[in-house]
Amino acid sequence: MSAAITARKNGASVLVLEKDRVIGGTTARSGGVLWIPGNSLSRNAGIADDEERATSYLRHATGQAFDARRVQAFLRNGPRMVDWFQKETSVKFVAVPEFPDYHPDTVGGLPGGRSILAAPFDGRELGKRFDWLRPPLREITFVGMMFNASQEIRHFFNVTRSLRSACYVAKRLTCHMYELVMYRRAVRLTNGNALAARLAKTLFDLEVQFELGAQVEGLEMEQGRVIGVTFRTEHGLKTVSATKGVILAAGGFPQDLARRKELFGPAGEQHMSPAPKANTGDGLRLAETVGGVVDATLPNPAAWIPVSRVAHSDGTVGAFPHLIDRYKPGVVMVNRGGLRFTNESNSYHDVGIAMREACVEGSDMAAFLICDSVSLKRYGLGYVKPHPVLHGHHLRSGYLLKANSLSELAQTAGIDPVALQQTLEEFNEGARQGVDRQFGRGESAYNRFLGDAQHSPNPCVAPLERGPFYAIRVGLGDLGTFAGISTDEYARVLDQDRKVVDGLYAVGNDAVSVMGGAYPGGGITLGPAMTFGFVAGEHVANTAKPAADVSAGHASRHNLSTSNDAVEVPSFRRALPNFW
Repeated sequence: MSAAITARKNGASVLVLEKDRVIGGTTARSGGVLWIPGNSLSRNAGIADDEERATSYLRHATGQAFDARRVQAFLRNGPRMVDWFQKETSVKFVAVPEFPDYHPDTVGGLPGGRSILAAPFDGRELGKRFDWLRPPLREITFVGMMFNASQEIRHFFNVTRSLRSACYVAKRLTCHMYELVMYRRAVRLTNGNALAARLAKTLFDLEVQFELGAQVEGLEMEQGRVIGVTFRTEHGLKTVSATKGVILAAGGFPQDLARRKELFGPAGEQHMSPAPKANTGDGLRLAETVGGVVDATLPNPAAWIPVSRVAHSDGTVGAFPHLIDRYKPGVVMVNRGGLRFTNESNSYHDVGIAMREACVEGSDMAAFLICDSVSLKRYGLGYVKPHPVLHGHHLRSGYLLKANSLSELAQTAGIDPVALQQTLEEFNEGARQGVDRQFGRGESAYNRFLGDAQHSPNPCVAPLERGPFYAIRVGLGDLGTFAGISTDEYARVLDQDRKVVDGLYAVGNDAVSVMGGAYPGGGITLGPAMTFGFVAGEHVANTAKPAADVSAGHASRHNLSTSNDAVEVPSFRRALPNFW
């Protein structure tokens, strides 16, 4: 969508081909955070940063995968992209100066300021096309209600301890219930849902053409140049010309079982991803048909995250991403052997890497989050909400395991009981003084950022002492794929000889990650996605080819493809999420 907007504002004619029946892709389910070093919002909030420092940080994070040209293009165009979208479109951001880099204490790291957040948005501004917007991820909402960053979530954690928080929660719930009655979904949009809506609003205002339910089946070539696409809708097969270029932005391959098995190793088949089901690697396959190359050499082919499998009452199964609970005091993570294997309060990607090393048994990969009754009541665990929300149905479904003793819990979960008892005895000994002697949990600014600031002396550490005890089994999932199509600094697709495939671009998770398989900060997916979408949109619109059209498209997916012909957008039947 950022590529489509930029191309259109630069004078190109644009068509968006969307594989799914809703728009927004993984972005609409995300936190809506962009990692943009040197952005003006943070600078205005007093954050000192520069390109040299950010380059040092990325060089240290990416190691041998450091791509100097693409990194430079990202760092120089990122701040420009933010200012351009703020000025020219409905996309607005807010500074989050307290949000640290994930490794703030390493070379070039900062304790805050490089991550920015999409501003909240009223979904009613989309008018009748509000139905087109993908709902937020069901597993991280509360009866369909979205939360705006960690400050708002703290009110829900404190609802039984603070009159101010109780009043805030009561007001939010009342407004949300009104929205459900009137509009059958949340209207106050936050995080990634707000970002996707703001991008969509801009596209609608620019009268950019859309085709929903458009499955791109092939790229048209002429004299070594991509000149159009063939796509299928419910009305049949269509071919559209692209006189300036085609931009692939189909969301990577998190739901492509074959490529997952090839690149993810033992966990590939059982891998769980909260990404949309339509993200099946179409962009990568399309690029390969015309000589593009998929770079699978990164040390991590995806952005790892611990996830748990949630069985809903309507028979569906979802993947809950463990984004917050691991940071809270009174929670630890162990493997089947009953051993802690990492700092639970490190980033989801770092914890995922540790899981790949310590939690594999054959073709299975599993770890267990464990807490006591104090922590469960205070913070919840995984999909289980804190007090006063009831959790009996999670016990009955088997999602949440409960036992009066650690030994009994270990036997129920399939964990070594002797080792678990010893692990927690050693952990508790230091935790009573607020210290994690094994992994130093709570010592970094990032650890503390998502801990409990009201818990001292360490916002991430407390002993597990008061039964009953609880456990949730977690596996490995992703927040997006890193392996992808090789591209240059203008987002142009490259072949095996590193030559440009003329007329073809790739952005977002279709392109190989500029982060080199690392995850240095919150928003390192959306930041480069919008930046290189912006770069590609400018470049494709200003190429020296004769006509003025770019078309965008394909699925969560948006393959910008171009057309001189008007394309009718098919009618869209209302599809409502089951929030309950």
